[in-house]
Amino acid sequence: MKIKNLKILIIIGPPYSGKGTQCEILKNILGYEHISTGDRIRKEKENNTELGQTMIDYEDNGQLVPDLLMKNILIKILEENNQKEGLILDGYPRTKNQVDTFIELHKEIDITIENIVSIYVPEEELMNRVKIRAETSNRKDDKDINIIYRRIDIFESETRPAIEYIKTKFNVIEVNGLGSIQNVTDSILKEVNK
Repeated sequence: MKIKNLKILIIIGPPYSGKGTQCEILKNILGYEHISTGDRIRKEKENNTELGQTMIDYEDNGQLVPDLLMKNILIKILEENNQKEGLILDGYPRTKNQVDTFIELHKEIDITIENIVSIYVPEEELMNRVKIRAETSNRKDDKDINIIYRRIDIFESETRPAIEYIKTKFNVIEVNGLGSIQNVTDSILKEVNK
């Protein structure tokens, strides 16, 4: 795998916290490519790739894709975007094992982790946001209350410990996800530009 001096900004947070929205805004400001691992999984499924077929059961049931599959997707993403100025990773890492995988890749290839931003939003607000998103998105998983609760539960049991773990390895910027979209963007940029 040949990766040359690729800069990485990682945005993490619970489902429906506004990660994707913030990544799209930051993409335009920083000139980086926004990579949503969730979108990538959906793309692999839509294109009926071997990888996509393997993931269907996990994604459709609101479960996390196994770490080894996620590693393969991440390597593919890094290789495809090798010539870009930088990447904003949205949705990775989500487990402690994925943090370890990312650290291994960080040692093996020429990438620079510029910042890791963790967006915090209380669960009550997450539920309000998913109701709004369900009205505008065409995703069946946004309309299934069982999948919604499962995603939030998985975040609490798997991803929150991963965030605490990644804090022992890298500096993590905590940002309050409440308030207007612009306020959250301003908070992220203020910290990132320090």
